Amino acid sequence: MRVKICGISTSDTLAAAVGAGAAYVGFVFFEKSPRHVSFETARALSLAVPEGVCKVALTVNATDAELDAMLAEVPIDMLQLHGRETPERVAEVKARFGLPVMKAVGVADETDLPALNDYARVADQILVDAKPPKNADLPGGNGLAFDWRLIAGRRWAVPWMLAGGLTPENAAEAVAMTGAQQLDVSSGVERAPGVKDAKKIAAFCAAVQA
Repeated sequence: MRVKICGISTSDTLAAAVGAGAAYVGFVFFEKSPRHVSFETARALSLAVPEGVCKVALTVNATDAELDAMLAEVPIDMLQLHGRETPERVAEVKARFGLPVMKAVGVADETDLPALNDYARVADQILVDAKPPKNADLPGGNGLAFDWRLIAGRRWAVPWMLAGGLTPENAAEAVAMTGAQQLDVSSGVERAPGVKDAKKIAAFCAAVQA
């Protein structure tokens, strides 16, 4: 089981995630998010990430120029595209920047499932997330779950990660219901929007490993 703690913004939070055994740490580059970090902050945090832990940059509909600027400052291992990027755009980003790409795909009902196959053909990983409400400011990190029965037993051509409304209390149920081997959590380990809680991070990772 592998865990991604997304929305890392402080050295204490980073230490808590690494100490709890997280396989991925995520930095958010989206100004509307309470988890948004500057390039300077993200660079300092990235340089403190131990080898073997994957550093993920979450971006939303970023242009090539924006990605160039971010990657010039911040050492990153994987790009997470969390906007309305098409499969063609995912393939473009992967080819241009030479980094593994994870594409987030929002799910609310069965009509959203075919897109997972489309993105699995071009991305290195897919993030199966809860679809945000209409007119939501954030494409993710809203603390919402979807009906996990929709993907129970499903598999795709690339590794995948479950996200959306996960907490220390429901992580084990999510794994049992979906068969997920990777979980992504952000708001579920916070004590306030954008403020991570070290105890919740530890509890989440422990629940997943158990």
